[in-house]
Amino acid sequence: MLGEVRDAFGMSGATAGLLTSLPVLAFAVFGAVAPTAARLVGVHRVTLLALLAVGAGLLGRALTHSEALFLLLSLLAVAGMAMANVLLPSLIKLHFPTRIGAMTAAYTTALAVGLTASLALTVPVAEAFGGWRTGLGLWAVVAFLAALPWLGLVAHDRRPDDAPAATVVRYADVARTPLGLAMALFFGLQSLQAYAVFGWFAQLWRDSGWSPTAAGLLVALIAAVSIPLSLWLPRLLASRERPAGVLLAVIACYPVGYLGLILAPYSLAPLWALLVGTAACTFPLILTLVGLRARTAEGTAALSAFTQSAGYLLAAVGPFAIGVVHDATGGWRWPVALLLVLSLPLAPLAAYVARPHAIEDQLRA
Repeated sequence: MLGEVRDAFGMSGATAGLLTSLPVLAFAVFGAVAPTAARLVGVHRVTLLALLAVGAGLLGRALTHSEALFLLLSLLAVAGMAMANVLLPSLIKLHFPTRIGAMTAAYTTALAVGLTASLALTVPVAEAFGGWRTGLGLWAVVAFLAALPWLGLVAHDRRPDDAPAATVVRYADVARTPLGLAMALFFGLQSLQAYAVFGWFAQLWRDSGWSPTAAGLLVALIAAVSIPLSLWLPRLLASRERPAGVLLAVIACYPVGYLGLILAPYSLAPLWALLVGTAACTFPLILTLVGLRARTAEGTAALSAFTQSAGYLLAAVGPFAIGVVHDATGGWRWPVALLLVLSLPLAPLAAYVARPHAIEDQLRA
């Protein structure tokens, strides 16, 4: 819907670039402050407020006729998304400490379903019910529905947190630890791959000879692969004493898929889409590790905040770098080769973060 939004507001290319950069900005800023807000206000209250912010932002921007308000309300929506996404691993640690794998599988599968649904439904809804405002505003309803169960959970935050200050794990504390830095780099490199794939691969396949519709379906296939795998892989990871093998097997699909895209981007495109989609399931595995690499809900929240906010800043480089290399070379072999090279450090990082250690242990050391 970006083209329709730009036409409606007379939006310049620079402003459209700012709009598409808001999620990264939100994760870097609002994701980083989520643990502090949760500690001061209560994790359930902040989660409820985050979901209400998502709904209000999505609904408001679908109604406004001001370009400035559209941008501000979009920022409000993605800020709520960033804070809720950062806090979810700590909520799982708090409520389901012995079922981290299963519950992470449940919510990352829901994320995959949501992604696929938004790709599939936004344009048809817009075309059937009057334009882009309905297509984008529809998702406010989903956000408000998601907020309802949290109304009954805010009672958990009735008492102020009276834990001693020494037990509090802060964002800056995590940034000083080898585990925190490794998790952020791991998350960032994986998310860089995802940003680049979803941003450019439809064009790659169009340039390789596929029709626009078929190219879109190939990208949707990458997203759809994660639905069943997100339900299974986090459980498998959490059940293993040595989870490095699971991580390495999934990560290995990146270089294999990219090598295939370099050699046969047209004839075997569905196979490469399946492999890249499988490799992209590193994302739910990292979120599972966030819950497994902290001993407390507070530690999980701080580790999640640093991992995601710092990681998304690194990930933002991906689409830009791929675009620059594509423009410089006039083809797709070198951009895909760059992605292949950037996927290689994921293996040693996976081996390190899979080791059984916790962020609190490194802070004490």
